[in-house]
This record gives sequence, C-alpha cells and structure tokens, in this order.
Amino acid sequence: MLEKVETFDMNRVIDEFDEMTRNADQVQKQTLKDILLKNKSAIYLQNCGLNGNAADSEEAFKAMVPLVTDVELEPYIKRMVDGDTSPILTGHPVPAISLSSGTSQGRPKFIPFTDELMENTLQLFRTAFAFRNRDFPIDDNGRALQFIFGSKQYISTGGVPVGTATTNVYRNPNFKAGMKSITSPSCSPDEVVFSPDVHQALYCHLLSGILFRDQVQYVFAVFAHGLVHAFRTFEQVWEEIVTDIKDGVLSNRITVPSVRTAMSKLLTPNPELAETIRSKCMSLSNWYGLIPALFPNAKYVYGIMTGSMEPYVPKLRHYAGDLPLVSHDYGSSEGWIAANVTPKLSPEEATFAVIPNLGYFEFLPVSETGEGEEKPVGLTEVKIGEEYEVVITNYAGLYRYRLGDVVKIIGFYNNTPQLKFICRRNLILSINIDKNTERDLQLSVESAAKRLSEEKIEVIDFSSHIDVSTDPGHYAIFWEISGETNEDVLQDCCNCLDRAFIDAGYVSSRKCKTIGALELRVVAKGTFRKIQEHFLGLGSSAGQFKMPRCVKPSNAKVLQILCENVVSSYFSTAF
Repeated sequence: MLEKVETFDMNRVIDEFDEMTRNADQVQKQTLKDILLKNKSAIYLQNCGLNGNAADSEEAFKAMVPLVTDVELEPYIKRMVDGDTSPILTGHPVPAISLSSGTSQGRPKFIPFTDELMENTLQLFRTAFAFRNRDFPIDDNGRALQFIFGSKQYISTGGVPVGTATTNVYRNPNFKAGMKSITSPSCSPDEVVFSPDVHQALYCHLLSGILFRDQVQYVFAVFAHGLVHAFRTFEQVWEEIVTDIKDGVLSNRITVPSVRTAMSKLLTPNPELAETIRSKCMSLSNWYGLIPALFPNAKYVYGIMTGSMEPYVPKLRHYAGDLPLVSHDYGSSEGWIAANVTPKLSPEEATFAVIPNLGYFEFLPVSETGEGEEKPVGLTEVKIGEEYEVVITNYAGLYRYRLGDVVKIIGFYNNTPQLKFICRRNLILSINIDKNTERDLQLSVESAAKRLSEEKIEVIDFSSHIDVSTDPGHYAIFWEISGETNEDVLQDCCNCLDRAFIDAGYVSSRKCKTIGALELRVVAKGTFRKIQEHFLGLGSSAGQFKMPRCVKPSNAKVLQILCENVVSSYFSTAF
C-alpha cells in the first residue's frame, strides 16, 4: 500500500504563523505552562520549589528558577547519560542525547533530545519552507542536492543513544515522513547519507548531484563551511567523477560495500553527460559560477551563513555566481529558535523571526561595560536596536538556560522579534583589559584579507590563540592562504590585523606594551582540514562541524596541529 503523504498548504502555514505571532505574548505564557505541566515531576524543578500546579505562574518561575549555563546542568545530564531513568530534568526518560560540535571548548556538550524537540524541528522547517517556497518556488518533480551526513549514534554506558543533533534528527523515525511534503527528494541514496566514511559520502553526494543535474532545484548543507568544502573538494576530484560517469563504473576510492552497491545502481555509461561536465568545468574562470554551471535549474543555495559562517560567504558567492544565497534558520544544538521568513535578504542582512511556541524565551540585555547584570526581559519586551543574550526554556529539560548567543533586535514580525545573530557572548581574546569577541576577530581578518585580495590570494580559513609563553602575552592569528606572496604583503596584513582590533582596552594595552605585538602565523595548505579530521575522529558530525576561532589551552591537540604546520610568521610593527 502506498504511504499517504500529507499535502503541503503553503498559505495555511503562513496564516498560522501570522496568527501565532500576532498573539506572541499569550503563546509564550501558554508554552511555559505546557512545559512546566509536562515536566512537573522533574527533580530539578521540584528542587527549585515548583510543583506543576496553577500557582507556578510566569512570575514564580522567574523568581524560583535561576539562570544557568551548561556547567550547572552538566551533573544532571550526566546522570541521564549514565542511565538514571528517574525524572531528573524531564517528566519522562529522554529517548536520546545530542552532542554539540565541541569546537568551542575542545569538548562536546551533552544536551537532552526529546520527541518534542523533533516536532519543533519539523514545525520550524515547515514554516521556513512556506516562506522560502513563496519567494523561490520549486518544481514538484525536482530533487535537492543535500550535503548531509548522518553519523552513527552510539549507546552510552547507561544505554541511552547519543549522537550529534543533526544525526538525532536524521535518524528519527518521524523525520522522513515529516519532511516528505516540504522537501525535494535527495539526489543521494540513504546509504550515502549514513555512510561511516564522510569522505566517500561527500564524493558520492557530488556524483549523485551531477547524475540528476537537470532535476536539482536547490543545493543545501547545514553550514556554509560544508558547502564551500564540498565544492573545493569538487575542484580536486571532478576529473575522477567525469570518468565514473563516462565509463559507468564507480571509483575505487569508494570501498564501503553498502555505498558501492547503492551508487552502482545509479551509474550507467554516459559519455554525453561526462563530456558536458568536462566542457563546463574547462570553460569556468577560477571556478566562478560552478554551482549553476553544474546544476542549470537550481533556484538557490541554502545553509546557515550567518555568525561564524560569514567568513565563508564570499567564497560561496563565488561558486554560486548569480544564484541567490538563502540563509538557513536560527537555532543551536539546544533547539531551534527562529525562522527565516524573509529569504530574499542576503546572508549579511538576514534576520530570523522567533517562533513563539518552540520554547519560552527571555533576553538578557548585553551591558556595554560587562559590569552589573540586568534582568532578562520577555519575548515581546525587547527593544529594536538593542543587543541581548538568548535565554531558553524548552520541553527537553533546559530551564532559563543561557545560550551564549548575542543577538540584535532588528524589528518585529507582528509581535515576535526579528533577530540578527551577532556573536558568541564569551570573550575569546583577552590578556589584560582587552575584550575581543569572535565578531571582532572576524572583522579584523576581513579587513586584513582585503590587502591579500589585491594579490589575487584569499584566506582559506583562520583561527587564533592567546600566546602567554612570552611576556607580555600577545595575540597569535593563524591563516591558511590560497597561494604564495612576498613577505612585505604578509607583513602589511599582520599590521592591518593588529590595527583592526579597535577595542579601547586592546589599543591602550598595545601602546603601553602590556600586550605584545600581534603575530600572524601562516600555516601549510591542508592544515585546517587536519583540524576537521581531528574533530570528526572525536565523533563530530561532518555536517555540524564549526572551526574553532580561538584555540584555548584545553584544545591542546588542535593547537599542536596549528603550531606544527606553521610555515612563516610575522610580528606587527603597527604600534
């Protein structure tokens, strides 16, 4: 019997979102009530003095439940991972645990994953798809080239399935059915998505996309980094892919039996397609417009392109040519928060409208001085132009949880705020009285990279480290660049990096020599790929990987990889 597929009604989904956002305040109150009722037996809430009765008002919740970070919740979640089935954070045992990417702190965080989070994911995807499909309609019989990687779950010592957030979503039994009406069929067989070898999976994703090239409606990866990595890889393997298509025989590099079997079913000798791809690749200038050349009917390129992914947008735009870049929605391993309801905006301008029933949201004002913490405000109480740290309460046992993300309120969609992601709140570069965030580092690199671009060279990737092995300590910035240039150019870049940190504490410390000269360390080609391999070896998902922008002492292995691959270094003479 054929499975019944629910018909997707775009206008109904948009109307429902409009209605919900008009009543955002009431929806928030009801959502908090539902969360507390569903988890009323949770030991954590009872320890806070809440009992899941009518007296547990919004005001009582805020008064009795403290603001927390992952550090405070870690002991509770560890009990769940270890197999304790008592109602610790949630009313019922959680079916799985998610792992964050772990790139920021050198270790992944454990986060409860529940059926409600899965339903939230599908709700957000439906909402975002409705707005996206209104602006960029796709053909019903088309396909999607999706660079997704469902890495393996493992079973913890306590018997709980553990995997990355994306893996828990892709492996959830409700995922395929829930996505059927709102996504085009993937070009790649499931065996490729769930391949144990991500390199073989990536090669097969590319090959599958080209085999269905005329049907591809859009190209997707979770992160812009994944898209750039995919097409950088294509530059290296395209001739091998052409040979596979011409001969109808899969490359020997594919050794996973299930993947070989699935891909071999797609392949038949096709010299005409092989010659078309060869001709397209040979005609491109420095691979500009590669994506539309390969996929002539693609409508857009889709993925998370804001925040720490912004540095990859220029290269992605180079590959995309005139194709629109559409920013994926805003969320984290802890859960989804907001949808992109204005998909025509460029990644640099992208904003995200909070979906009021995905959780209970508070916003902690970000103090300019960092001294004295203000009280958080509610979803509808935020002010346009102000910056806040996001605080979430969700169905999966996170209560007044500080996400660490700083967002700026750009406007409102009805009565729900539209956010722009600014940066992670935790300071990543600080020696003395200086305070520089991930965003400050990004702006510094962008500024210095302009000098490099005059030489037709680009920054492939970057990171940083506080070097206190010397006195005074200094900032060390690691660059991997696309070509060779003379030392004067790199010295200019080094000075530009130093000058671009405009934080008053940094500038004054540099001038009075309490912070040493900034050091630019150029690393060998392939260094940042080695770092990715390191994290994949620790269990990170290829689709969820984010490059650490500041390498702390706790990330000793990553620091070792960077330092062992330095080919030249330059000290700033800017101060």
